Amino acid sequence: MIDVNAIGKGIRKKLDSVREYTDERVCGRIIYSGDGVVHISGLQDVKYNELLEIQGGYRALALNLERNMVGAVLFSGEDKVRYGDLAYSTGETVQMCVGEEMLGRIVDPLGQPLDGLAEIKTDKYRPVEFPAPAIMDRAKVNKPLQTGILAIDSMIPIGRGQRELIIGDRQTGKTAIAVDTILNQKNENVICIYVSIGQKSSSLAKIVSTLRSAGAMDYTCVVSSTADDPVPLQYLAPYSGCALAEYFMYQGKDVLIVYDDLSKHAVAYRTMSLLLKRPAGREAYPGDVFYLHSRLLERAAKLNEEKGGGSITALPIVETLAGDISAYIPTNVISITDGQIYLESELFNSGVRPAVNVGLSVSRVGGSAQRAAIRQISGQLRINLAQYRELAIFMQFGSDLDAETQKTLSRGLKMTDTLKQRQYLNYSVREMIVLLAVSQSDLVDKIPEKKMSAYVEGLLDYIRVNHASLLDEINPDQKLTDELKEKIFAVAEEYINCSVGDDSSGSASAEEEPAEAEQNG
Repeated sequence: MIDVNAIGKGIRKKLDSVREYTDERVCGRIIYSGDGVVHISGLQDVKYNELLEIQGGYRALALNLERNMVGAVLFSGEDKVRYGDLAYSTGETVQMCVGEEMLGRIVDPLGQPLDGLAEIKTDKYRPVEFPAPAIMDRAKVNKPLQTGILAIDSMIPIGRGQRELIIGDRQTGKTAIAVDTILNQKNENVICIYVSIGQKSSSLAKIVSTLRSAGAMDYTCVVSSTADDPVPLQYLAPYSGCALAEYFMYQGKDVLIVYDDLSKHAVAYRTMSLLLKRPAGREAYPGDVFYLHSRLLERAAKLNEEKGGGSITALPIVETLAGDISAYIPTNVISITDGQIYLESELFNSGVRPAVNVGLSVSRVGGSAQRAAIRQISGQLRINLAQYRELAIFMQFGSDLDAETQKTLSRGLKMTDTLKQRQYLNYSVREMIVLLAVSQSDLVDKIPEKKMSAYVEGLLDYIRVNHASLLDEINPDQKLTDELKEKIFAVAEEYINCSVGDDSSGSASAEEEPAEAEQNG
């Protein structure tokens, strides 16, 4: 016989043990899905840049907020999300995980590891969009960020907290300068962040391999969004990298961040905007494309001591077409940044590496972020190079040369050779001071033009081995004394005598100089 009362008591006991749970979430329904874009109806109180959850475990970013519809772009699941699927509001904007645990790692713009290593354990997050520091919170940019590249540190100095644009055509060495700068921050107490935007996976792998082999990943984080990634991730990458940089800056640390490159970032934003049916403007870019980069680069700053004294130095990269720096995106970014390093294809192809065009390159911070000794001896360098290049162009007409003009051309050519520098061969500040002092002295007249590049590298090796104490005597933060200059010149002449020999008395003939000048100018 079944005891009905016992069964009833058992059911009531189980019902009493069930905890009441309600999950109230704002929900909408997808009314369009295509090309990575979804239109959602029924969502209320959604914020711009809010993270949305889509049925099936996918995520999207809300960008268009209309009266009866929300336009969003998918981070994943482009071919899985369908008409009629549910979309949920999270109430949170996109955040990036931050912390010291990020150093040495390769992550996507959402903070997920891509290097196959252990999961990143951090409970610290920052919003990817954050207001730039106020003017009253900023301090003067006066501390140099050494790149280790002679042509840049001597003529286009970069300060900690500055925004210096690297601009030029494809394959002119833009990324090489950025990577060299990261490598040069070893033992400089600077944290580096490299943001890849739309780059090839193979190119990024080479860069990471270079950083690892040099030990630079110990103080570097790579935020990766390659050309294979969805466009929204490419759009988000620089903001995620900047959020990570801000975490360290507000802790009082100095940070270097490289955006490689903002041309592809603008293209990614244009792609999303056109798919969201926003009006197209000049060159099909939306009207707010200037704000796209200004709100990113304005977050680079040098904070005052009350705010911790940290800094973010930004090196955005922009690619030009046929050297046209007057195009839409280049002019936008030039007007936002504090100067630009312009790399020229003609110089690159003629063997001048780095191919810096001194006439079009500028640093608006200038000598205030330069070591005193370098500022002292590089003051006339830009003028001397400009005179040389003007003469080199004029000599293409084949005029006869007087002795003084021959001397100016020869010295200009030798200075150009001195500024040539192989990739990954970074100079210390003291080595730069020696090279600048010697290359602008009368000693260069004793060196044959074709041997100048070899002489530069050989001189530094000679000093490291035989006169290491000379480098220790140099204080980069103080001007060189006449006595110290004489010591440098004596060592340089000693090396000339033992390396160049008696052949060094003359320079190239007048007939050879126009061709050499044309090649290097």
